[in-house]
Amino acid sequence: MRGFIYAAMDRSRTSLLLLLFLLAGGITAFLTIPKEANPDVTIPMIYVSMTLEGVSPEDAERLLVRPMEQELRSLEGVKEMRSTASEGHASVMLEFDAGFNPDLALQDVREKVDTAQAELPSEADEPTVNEINVSLFPVLSIGLSGPLSERELITVARRLQDAIEGIPEVLEVEIGGEREDLLEIVVAPQVLESYGVDYDQLATLVARNNQLVAAGSLDTGAGRLAIKVPGVVENVEDVLAMPVKVSGDRVVTFGDVAVLQRTFKDPTGFARINGEPAVVLEVSKRAGANILETVAKVRGLVEAASSRFPEGLEIRYTMDQSQDVRNILSDLLNNVLAAIVLVVIVVVAAMGPRSASLVAITIPGAFLTGILLIWAMGYTLNIVVLFSLILVAGMLVDGAIVVSELADRNLSEGMPVAKAWAEAASRMAWPVIASTATTLAVFVPLLFWPDTVGEFMKFLPITVIVCLTASLAMALVFLPVMGGVSGGRRTRQPGGEGRFLKGYRSVLRRLLSYPGLTLLGALVIIVSIGWAYKSFNHGVEFFPDVEPESAQVQVRARGDMSIQERDVIVREVERRLSGMPEVETLYGRSMISPGSQLAPDVIGVLQFQFVDWDLRRPASVILEQFREITADMPGIVLEFRQQEDGPGAGKPIEIMVTGSDYEALDTYVTQLRAVMDDMDGFKDVEDDRSLPGIEWRLEVDREAAARFGTDVLSIGSSVRLVTNGLVLATYRPEDVRDEVDIAVRVPNAWRELDQFERQTINTSRGQVPLSQFVSLEPAEKTGTIARLDGQRAITVKADVAPGVNADRQLTLLREKLPELPASVRLLYGGEDEEQRRTMQFLMTAFLVAIALMVLILVTQFNSLYQTLLILSAIALSTAGVLLGLLLNRQPFGIVMVGMGIIALAGIVVNNNIILIDTYNRIRAEGMSPFDAALETGCLRLRPVLLTAGTTILGLIPMVVGVNVDLITPSLGINAPSTQWWTQLSSAIAGGLAFATLLTLLLTPALLVLGARFGPPGREPVS
Repeated sequence: MRGFIYAAMDRSRTSLLLLLFLLAGGITAFLTIPKEANPDVTIPMIYVSMTLEGVSPEDAERLLVRPMEQELRSLEGVKEMRSTASEGHASVMLEFDAGFNPDLALQDVREKVDTAQAELPSEADEPTVNEINVSLFPVLSIGLSGPLSERELITVARRLQDAIEGIPEVLEVEIGGEREDLLEIVVAPQVLESYGVDYDQLATLVARNNQLVAAGSLDTGAGRLAIKVPGVVENVEDVLAMPVKVSGDRVVTFGDVAVLQRTFKDPTGFARINGEPAVVLEVSKRAGANILETVAKVRGLVEAASSRFPEGLEIRYTMDQSQDVRNILSDLLNNVLAAIVLVVIVVVAAMGPRSASLVAITIPGAFLTGILLIWAMGYTLNIVVLFSLILVAGMLVDGAIVVSELADRNLSEGMPVAKAWAEAASRMAWPVIASTATTLAVFVPLLFWPDTVGEFMKFLPITVIVCLTASLAMALVFLPVMGGVSGGRRTRQPGGEGRFLKGYRSVLRRLLSYPGLTLLGALVIIVSIGWAYKSFNHGVEFFPDVEPESAQVQVRARGDMSIQERDVIVREVERRLSGMPEVETLYGRSMISPGSQLAPDVIGVLQFQFVDWDLRRPASVILEQFREITADMPGIVLEFRQQEDGPGAGKPIEIMVTGSDYEALDTYVTQLRAVMDDMDGFKDVEDDRSLPGIEWRLEVDREAAARFGTDVLSIGSSVRLVTNGLVLATYRPEDVRDEVDIAVRVPNAWRELDQFERQTINTSRGQVPLSQFVSLEPAEKTGTIARLDGQRAITVKADVAPGVNADRQLTLLREKLPELPASVRLLYGGEDEEQRRTMQFLMTAFLVAIALMVLILVTQFNSLYQTLLILSAIALSTAGVLLGLLLNRQPFGIVMVGMGIIALAGIVVNNNIILIDTYNRIRAEGMSPFDAALETGCLRLRPVLLTAGTTILGLIPMVVGVNVDLITPSLGINAPSTQWWTQLSSAIAGGLAFATLLTLLLTPALLVLGARFGPPGREPVS
């Protein structure tokens, strides 16, 4: 290493030019790197969707789900398979093991789906396979509302959709609130009866007259003539000319007997923005695209097109992630800058302006080099990367401070400038490398963190590793070069001790005289801190609770209500909650089918976009006011939920009850819900059992139908005429992307239940009423059937009341659970499952990190005692972690505090390594253990305080939740961007502050204690 350092100083111009290139490259990378709020996380899930219109949930389970499950269960790496069957639809969700290859998994799933398709009914639509990817989620929602018709709103939305998707950075645009187009043929039942129309023949007749005919071409020898047979329906006139009935020479067309209209399929929901009917454009960006540039281009396009919009159309931008990214980046960059300024101030005060200026240059040097490497690896600049920069802000100068401090001493002793810096870097090279290596050793295992949490947090170890590696080059190569060419000489003469140093020497001398009592006293303090934390802690949580930018209210009600009846209820809730000054946008939706992410009895959702956090009350207070406003609304249940970011989103309590006997499952879930209702602490409890309701079954007497020459298929066609319409064919008009169904239906007045009593069907014996062989029977309704790993399953989810710890509440529930039947088993998911996996990984990562550190330390010192002494600082410093959380009134976060303890393990050993290295060198010169320990403590006092102090000061803005904008200037308190990291910062700052006291007071005492019990004249070695 000495030769390399001297070579760099001999070629100082080359070294400085390389530093300049790194700085320029880092600045360029910072300006061009894609920026986003949350990391682009690969979610290990693939979704298979199947559709068979009109099929019941039981039949969807039997005909769609089971064949697909049978084929997919043979896939390798599938961790969990969840299936859902509902009316007309079925789906299978596959969750893969951590570390899966998404491209290979997607290919394997598609192959299995293609194989299973042969087992599905021929009437079913082709199954679709979808990869769940965070980058596909919308980054901007554009609401179109105003006093316009539904057709006008959808037409404008479709035109904007085409234009926005032309932007290169935009992946796709979905239209929320859009209904599928339908060409509706409305005909009275008496007309069809009078002509004796056979519905099956009608469908065949229309299909055969709506065909693409490949007629080819005709070569006459004198030329080649293209032949075309225009047989595809292109417009409404083509449908009017379609034959309905042919009898001899007489042909009856749709134009003779029916009314045609372009309309939409029956509504399944309504959407409103601030109380006005609306459609919403949801814009998703391409992976790797800069979210700020993407949203800016979309907004620019919409503004440019606004002059051509219909009068009265209002445009509102909601869920704009670019604004969140801009605020978060601004807040965290301000904190990075504030951390750098605090570090520089401390270094200047301790080392003087000349040495401090050289050390300060290494901070942006390491930062920008790290950003350059992150950009080169294809990653983005997100909140995890930015906090990682804050975390390492104080750590980056540790090596530089140690080298600069020794160079300062060399200069004071009269050594030439270049030699003083070269010798300082050479002398401290291996201690600095060892201390940096131990820090890196604790972050390396975090690179292999599995699951979504690991994908989210992996950017922290990556950033720390690249920045600390860059800081090592800055401290051992570029800093000596800059010091050597800068000239100058220290004027301070050695020998003078300040008052603080004299006081420290006096205290240390007393402690070294009684090393055993010193150790005992430290243990008493640590035990006292542990007792205090146990008595006064603030609970445990999985992921930090951050002030949200939005919230939602889920409206829950039961009953076989139409979509119009549901919308009336949602409108009333919307009316009561509208007009709040702290709500920027209110987006309301009513729905028939809530989807798999919501409870089955959810009939509508209200989404609130709040104004900026510093202009309003906390979201929890606003939601509490919402509860009071709606407390007297009978017959409905309102569930208020805040926006949840990060991998810990969702209700914390999730219990899955599985088995083959559905009645046993239902009974057990009823008992479980009763236990949860009796316990205090649970709220918003839900399960996904089918809601009680009635469905009407048309029971067919097959024998009687056969006597009349008809069958179930013909009867079904007659029934669809009254319900959703009998689809005869499809066509593709110019103004619609997808095919449009052509369906024949009875008029609105005939679409009633008693119409089935009057409905007739054409048979070989003429027109016969359906009532001759069909009876209408009520039956219990089945809404949705859920399955887990091939068995029926019911999932119970619950939130916990404010101030209640979810982990502790689940433990209490487990003690009171009803006895499990033999055919039923329980599985725990949600936050509990994530907690267990995360804690297990963090413990494993911690042990691996300790093993790597032991290897490095034994190699460095060749002493097991000194290695164990350094490692003891890690264990003892956890008391500081608990103290930091206690003083800052923070709960113990499984993810953040767990990472803090692991990160702290690498940080606290640095000063111990350099202190013990100095002690060994002084002992080698013949000094006694007592004097060597005393002298070592005094020599290392300033660099230890500087390295620890800079790291702590770099984290202080995050610890106290202060966002300092040095450019504006302004001050923000408890911004959401700082709430993310308060736990981790408090853990590291508290632990490092406590560990610094141990390093300066306890470590020298333990060195003296070890020398007393080891062989004379040397330290105990392995």
